[in-house]
Amino acid sequence: MTIKSSGDQTKMKLKNNAVSLDATDIEILRALQKDSRETYGAIGKRLGIAHSTVYDRIRKMEQQKVIKNYTATIDVEKIGIRNIAAIMTVYTDPKETERVAEKLAALPGVLEVYTSLSEELLIIAKVTATSQEDLHEIIANSIAPLTGVLRIRTSLVTKKFKETQFSITNGSERLHL
Repeated sequence: MTIKSSGDQTKMKLKNNAVSLDATDIEILRALQKDSRETYGAIGKRLGIAHSTVYDRIRKMEQQKVIKNYTATIDVEKIGIRNIAAIMTVYTDPKETERVAEKLAALPGVLEVYTSLSEELLIIAKVTATSQEDLHEIIANSIAPLTGVLRIRTSLVTKKFKETQFSITNGSERLHL
């Protein structure tokens, strides 16, 4: 998508199945990633544009699924929830990889699922569980029995140094307008 301003009207056009954003859109996204509760008026004032312009651009980015949702990031350890995390490498029959990845993605406790083609096609998944026993149950009863799963390698996370998602604020050097 390309966003172009022409007078009062903002038009979006499809470009290579990707969304192209201008500097104002990027600044609006930065503001929302920093604090999604910030008002349109406050964002507009900082950027030197009307709050209605901020509203219109956000609405269009929501409609085009650039903005997927608004959420709260919770530190579960601070509220007493203890869990273990594991990174799993699931080796599959190449004909079944996509289906296995979709099944994994639907499981509760599976946070992320990726396919990778290195020497062989495999699935990488991040899984959380309340205990080692719970993790064992997930692997033995939900993942290992899936048709196409050949082998599973599980690495327990013992110490977390960084956990984040892509942010326009800290990834701006990779954005090309």
